[in-house]
Order: sequence, then structure tokens, then C-alpha cells
Amino acid sequence: MKKTVFKGVATAIVTPMTENGIDYESFERLIEWQIEEGINAIVVAGTTGEGSTLSDQEHKDVLRFAVEKVNGRIPVIAGTGSNDISYAISLTKYACEIGADAMLVVTPYYNKATQGGLIKSFTAIADASTKPVILYNVPSRTGCNITPETCLELSKHPNIVGIKEASGNISQIAKVASLVDEDFAIYSGNDDQIVPILSLGGVGVISVLSNIAPKDTVRICDSFFEGNVNESKKLQLKYLDLIDALFCEVNPIPAKAAVSAMGFGENYLRLPLTPMEDAHAENMFRLMRENGIEI
Repeated sequence: MKKTVFKGVATAIVTPMTENGIDYESFERLIEWQIEEGINAIVVAGTTGEGSTLSDQEHKDVLRFAVEKVNGRIPVIAGTGSNDISYAISLTKYACEIGADAMLVVTPYYNKATQGGLIKSFTAIADASTKPVILYNVPSRTGCNITPETCLELSKHPNIVGIKEASGNISQIAKVASLVDEDFAIYSGNDDQIVPILSLGGVGVISVLSNIAPKDTVRICDSFFEGNVNESKKLQLKYLDLIDALFCEVNPIPAKAAVSAMGFGENYLRLPLTPMEDAHAENMFRLMRENGIEI
């Protein structure tokens, strides 16, 4: 029986930055607020954390900082994926050594892979890990899709315990759910599909929305788990417009603007990402206020 890393909501947490580097003071305050608000886990240095533009040393430092500050209160899931599998293995080993609770490993981007290549790549990373591995399927960003049959094959590895499904393809996710064992965790990778994926047997979400609305994102999941599906549905629908605003430009451009407006560091991103367009930001800030988020 595989152990579930977390059930509910893991925040794909933003990494506050300045032009001089990582803003650790703001990062610590954001982590502490997330824990206070009842979040179930955090994902560090993933897509939303701008992991792809962190230097090797920054990536390691950010992971270590988060592990030390969280100090076992909730699981810390390290983003350790890469299109360079040898680097992904090295980073995974490092994250295991410093005490991360699990790895989130994205499909290889740009160079992509066949399904056979995905199986070999993920297997090599999982073999090197002493902690659980969660697959990350986001073909819109990577150009590479994990098929249900490939997911089934990978689910047989003892260290591969779940998948973050951000394909947006509910039919594909239903197929995955029909194939894998019940102890293989399926997480929504899209905030607008939390309830649909929970209804297929999913156990939670790796969320961008929870950067700014952690308590209500947790309520979406908890209400569903408690059998109050109507309440869960109402919350899911309540936040649809704000979720759309958080993805009206490439993630994490809006998320960085949103947490900055809430006082968690500068609205600073590294190229090729650039600050949110004013009209989009104005609309997002309006929706945040309407949903009771103080900025």
C-alpha cells in the first residue's frame, strides 16, 4: 500500500524575488501565512515558483530554506524535474538529503520524449529517490503528454505514488483513474477542475489559487471529502472568474502580481517572464477584493 504524500491542497508556492536574488524574508512570511491558513502541503521551485530560471545554487538554497522553515509541520514537495534527466536525478538526490518529503517531477520539456522514453526517464529518477515521487503532466507547457497507459506502467514503481494532472483532459484523467490502483494519488493541476477530478477519485489539488486564497481552496477539498459536494461545487464556481484571471497571462505572471499586492515581496519576475499588463492586473485585483482578499 503506497502512502499518500498529502490529501487536500498543496500550494504551488511563488518564489518572491528582487533584482538582487531571492527575497527570503518575504518567502518566509508567505510560507508562515500558508501554514496558518491551513494549507496541507507546499510545492517549492515548481512552475509557479519559477524553478526553471533559478540558478542551480538558488534552486538548492530555496529548497533547503523551505524545508528548514516548515520544519515538518506540513509536507514540502520539491520541484526537481528537468529536461536534463541527469540534472533531475542530482537535484532529486539533494532534495532527499535535505529532508524534502516528496518530489514533483515534470515531463521533459522542449526535447520531449516518446512514451518509452518517459518510462525510462521517470524510472531512473524514481530509482535514485529515497522519497516519494509525484509525476507532473502539463503538456500545454512541455509539449509532452503522459498517456494513461504510461501512467499505469509508472504507477507500478514503488516510489512513484501519484500524478499532478494538468492536461485539462477530463476524459484522459478518467482513464487514468480507471487503470491505476486506488493507492495511486491523482491530483488536479488545474484550479478550475478540482471538483471534477475529486469526483473521479482524486485526492486533492496542487494549486495556484491557494497562493492567495488558501483557506477557501482547502474548503473546496474538505467539503467534498466530508460529503458536502454542493458546498464544494459552490466554492469551485465562486472562484472561476478569479482562477481565469490568475491564468489570463502565463503562470506565474498573475500569481506573482497577486501575492505582491498582498504584501509578499516585489512584483519581480525573471525574463522571459514580464510583469502583468495593467488592464489584466486591474481586473484581477478587482476580483480579489470581491472575494474578500485584502490587497
